[in-house]
Amino acid sequence: MSCIARAETARISPAAASRLLLAIIAAASLAACAQSPVGRQKADLAGTSRQAAVERPHRVAALHPRPISRARVPEAPGEAKQASHGLASFYSDTETASGEKFDRNELTAAHPSLPFGTKLRVTDVSSGRFVTVRVNDRGPFVRGRVVDISPSAAEALGMVDKGITNVRLDVVQ
Repeated sequence: MSCIARAETARISPAAASRLLLAIIAAASLAACAQSPVGRQKADLAGTSRQAAVERPHRVAALHPRPISRARVPEAPGEAKQASHGLASFYSDTETASGEKFDRNELTAAHPSLPFGTKLRVTDVSSGRFVTVRVNDRGPFVRGRVVDISPSAAEALGMVDKGITNVRLDVVQ
């Protein structure tokens, strides 16, 4: 047999070449998946305790379509810094995000990002009346609103009949 005849018989058909190429790609894909760190990440996550997941900070800001203006904590004691402007509403609930039972007679508020226990001075911009409330809940979850206050705080501001009012928030403590 001549050299040319041997070369022609050793040639692979196009269908066989495409099957061989497909098999090589499949084998390479499987090998890449076997070496992927995803399996190790799942194994690492399985070892974490539930307590570690609970200790992460509460993030409500992801629910809002636009960024929330963050309040700044005063640098000197007794010095109030302006936190934000916006609409305030009042609410009633049975339980708060901090775990406290809701009491409509206390001067409390719901704020999306301030730490629980923060004291806020809520000032009605139109009348100048103000009330100091303690943050013990998360909210409001309505666009444009910066704070939800308890019914007793709403009475102190004189906004019960209006439902919502334009306010200025100042962090007091």
